[in-house]
Amino acid sequence: MSAAIDTGDTAWMLVATALVLMMTPALGLFYAGLVRSKNTLNTFMMCIAAIAVAAVTWAAVGYSLAFDGDGAIVGGLGNAFLSGVDFAPRPGGTIPELVFFAFQATFCIITVALIAGAVVERMRFGAFLVFAALWSVLVYAVLAHWAFGEGWLLTGGTLDFAGGVPVEMGSGFSALAAALVVGSRKDYGRQALLPHNAVYVLLGAGLLWFGWFGFNGGSGFSTGQNSVLAFTNTLLCPACTLVAWFALDLIRGRKVTAIGAATAIVVGCVLITPAGGYVSPGWAMLLGFAGAVPSYAVIAYRTRTRVDETLDVLAAHGTAGFCGILFIGFVAQASWNGVSDGLLYGNAAQLGDQALAALAAPIYAFVMTFVLLKAIGAVYPLRASDREEAMGMDVVQHGEEAYVTGEGAILLLPDDHERVAVPVADPG
Repeated sequence: MSAAIDTGDTAWMLVATALVLMMTPALGLFYAGLVRSKNTLNTFMMCIAAIAVAAVTWAAVGYSLAFDGDGAIVGGLGNAFLSGVDFAPRPGGTIPELVFFAFQATFCIITVALIAGAVVERMRFGAFLVFAALWSVLVYAVLAHWAFGEGWLLTGGTLDFAGGVPVEMGSGFSALAAALVVGSRKDYGRQALLPHNAVYVLLGAGLLWFGWFGFNGGSGFSTGQNSVLAFTNTLLCPACTLVAWFALDLIRGRKVTAIGAATAIVVGCVLITPAGGYVSPGWAMLLGFAGAVPSYAVIAYRTRTRVDETLDVLAAHGTAGFCGILFIGFVAQASWNGVSDGLLYGNAAQLGDQALAALAAPIYAFVMTFVLLKAIGAVYPLRASDREEAMGMDVVQHGEEAYVTGEGAILLLPDDHERVAVPVADPG
């Protein structure tokens, strides 16, 4: 093993990688609680599918396109199928490149899973698998190269500590495009489509917050000061967002809701994702308080529209990521991050760099996702039929139920594609 390898840094990054991978099943639990019971398994399975598909595409070409070479727009294919990725560190690094690859793979995985929140309860599972494979390469890998892999944003001066560009804005604005292309659920706007299990939602959010300490704390790729700062800010910022969300819920509805609390945790974690290693703990707390407002406003407004962006990925990830990226431009402090100051500390140019990223990433993610889904939809139906949607995606797509009825089984015969499935206990 290379002498440049630091065993402490490597140990921490192995733990951080495992924490981030855990976030995807946690997201599945969070999402599953937010949908109707008949779609519980399908929603969770979309997140599990992201692990399978994105991990394979990342190893095949995604990692190479993101981190090989110094092209302005996209990387090369020198590391395709993990060619040259071994126990030696990347230039300037202290961990094996294999660990770096695995850590970055978990980011790609959860970002793909996040977009599922915009199309749950009606998108065909097969269509989602195709979309996940293509999106992870054509959208995520490109945005990751821009922000992390010597692409034009990074070399131009944009600061993004842990994924405000490829993960948060990438998923949020892609989710909006996906919701517009796939269309709303058949009952959207006509009847209440309520979360079926708030406990799942809270548990999923709690596990996401736990995993986020690896997500942000690991993005310093060491046990150094930036990782310690990001780790601490990942505690403080979401806590402040929770407090602010409680107040907003009380003002709007006179009750503090469990779904609101879970959403606030995610919003707070997203807010600090790009800024974690660049702002002081005090500014991280202010970001948590102030950043809650725009995300809350987007959620409140979206329910008044015909856009069925079902689980508010745009508000929780796109909007919060946008705010976090811009916040760096105002209050980054070189005394804390060792890299750059923001506008309030005498460096107006940093705000310009951040604003450029906040403009470019949403446009690219939205346009590419819109075009990609339109192309897939031209050769393969994206969504289930109204009848299938009424039955529930669990039975239609997987032949299973999250909550068994009757004798605990569903009777499905080979020629029953056009017949309604009935419990075995009631075959008539």
